[in-house]
Amino acid sequence: MRVLITGGEGQLGVALRDLFSTCGEAASPGRGDLDICDRAAVERWFGGAPPDLVIHAAAWTDVDGCERDPSRAFRVNEKGARTVAEACRRAGARLVLISTDFVFDGETERPYTEGDRPDPISAYGRSKLAGEEAVLGTISSALVVRTAWLYGEGGKGNFVRSILGNAAKGKALRVVADQWGSPSYTRDVAAGIVALVSSAGEGILHMVNGGEASRYDLARAALDLSGGEEVPVEKIRSADLNQPAPRPRRSTLRSTRMEELGLSPLRHWREALEDHIRRSR
Repeated sequence: MRVLITGGEGQLGVALRDLFSTCGEAASPGRGDLDICDRAAVERWFGGAPPDLVIHAAAWTDVDGCERDPSRAFRVNEKGARTVAEACRRAGARLVLISTDFVFDGETERPYTEGDRPDPISAYGRSKLAGEEAVLGTISSALVVRTAWLYGEGGKGNFVRSILGNAAKGKALRVVADQWGSPSYTRDVAAGIVALVSSAGEGILHMVNGGEASRYDLARAALDLSGGEEVPVEKIRSADLNQPAPRPRRSTLRSTRMEELGLSPLRHWREALEDHIRRSR
C-alpha cells in the first residue's frame, strides 16, 4: 500500500510515518516539499504511482496566528484540504483528514461526541471546520479524525515538551486551570488511525486518549512523572494570558463510533503520558 502523509514533519506526521512505513511505502513530505495550497505541487505527488491512502495532517495550527490572519488560516486549512481531496478523488485514493476539538465552542459540561453540532469560536476552529466540510463535500466516503491536545516525541514542540523544557531551565511556570480537554499521545492516535483505515469507516470520528484534564492537570502530571514533583506551578485563568484567540473552555472529546467499527478505545491519558515520559528519557 502506498501512503502519502501530508505534514510529515509535524509530531503526528512523524508518528504516522513510523507506523505506516512498516506496512507499505510511506511518503511524508514536510511543508518545504509539499505546499498543499499549490495545486500543481499536489498533483506532482499524485503523478506516476499515486497513493492508495492519504493522511492529510498538514495544517496551520498556530491558533493565535490564525486569529491575526484568518485569510491565511482558511487558505491553508480549507483550500489546502479541498485541493488534497480533489487530487484524492481523481486518483481514487482513500482520504483521512486530521481535525481538531477546536471546532466546538467548549460551552458544555460533558464530552463532545461525533453527533454534536460544531460551533467554533476562533478563526482556527472555523477554518478547520471549513476544511472538514470541504473534504466531505468532495469525497463523501472520506474520514475526518478529530483529535486534541497532541504531544509526542516527533515534531518541533508541544505543551508537554514546553512545560518540561521550561522547568529544566528554571523558568516560572504559570498554567491555565480553566481549560479542559483530552490530552492525546501521538503514538496512540497514529496506531488508532492505522486500525481505523483497516475498517470500513467513513465520516467523522473522534480519536483521543481517555479521560479529561485541565492544562494545569497535564502540566502537573508531566512534571511529577519526570521527577519534578517539587517544581511549583501557578494556576492562572485563561483571561490572564490575554491571547488574541479565544479557546474552548471544555472541549473534551469522546467517541461513540469506535465501538461501532470494532475498534478499541485509546488508553487513559495518564497511562499514555507515563509511557511518553519514559520513552523521552
